[in-house]
Amino acid sequence: MAVIHPTALVDPKARIADTVSIGPFCVVDGDVTLGDGVELLSHVVVTGRTTVGDGTRIFPFASIGHRPQDLKYRGEPSTLEIGRNNQIREYVTIQPGTEGGGMVTRVGDNCLFMASAHVAHDCIVADNVIMANNATLAGHVTVGEFAFLGGLSAVHQFVRIGRHAMIGGMSGVEADVIPFGMVIGNRAHLNGLNIVGLKRRGFSREDIHSLRNAYRMLFAPEGTLQERVADVEAQFSANTVVAEIVAFIRAETSRQLCTPSFGSDAT
Repeated sequence: MAVIHPTALVDPKARIADTVSIGPFCVVDGDVTLGDGVELLSHVVVTGRTTVGDGTRIFPFASIGHRPQDLKYRGEPSTLEIGRNNQIREYVTIQPGTEGGGMVTRVGDNCLFMASAHVAHDCIVADNVIMANNATLAGHVTVGEFAFLGGLSAVHQFVRIGRHAMIGGMSGVEADVIPFGMVIGNRAHLNGLNIVGLKRRGFSREDIHSLRNAYRMLFAPEGTLQERVADVEAQFSANTVVAEIVAFIRAETSRQLCTPSFGSDAT
């Protein structure tokens, strides 16, 4: 049977697994589903049409599922889906989708949202993402698995962050970031590849070497980007990690591509 502190307020409509723990002064309101082993430590609010997956822990003063900060939102029955085994720290805010963005905000499994991180409406966050303190996503952002967003970074609406990318602290990201890329800066520019992250995740030396060479070709000064992408595709046709970058660049998007600034690191 769920353990619910006597000071907590829980809506009778909420669906709560028997192994849930709800601490002091929490509020669970609306069409909420809490999976096995979910823990709300204290002073947590979970509301709306929100599902929280098994084993997720939510720390004090987090606000999960309140209406989006979008003036176009008119109360449509959008949802928020949070996966399993996430750590959602103090003062984190995660909001549901809107009619203009597919009606759902989705967070994967095994993510860490450090204090005061924000995930806006219609974002799609994949598994194993880390958002450091005060990192923020505007609406409609997609973040690939194992991406890392540094403290106080901010991502513009509709931007795509590729897998294993790293966003430096205090960076303002206005353009799409390639998989495995690393960006830094007040208006962020590409600053090489996330080599440390690739090594930590067990990418082979051969794949890292191929990524380095493909990166240099993609962002060389000669020719157009389309020509360089075609050259990289032809030269590295058998390499799946390079192919992922090529596919990312060619995918339809409303944002420009984040590229290196003059004199930035090419590795």
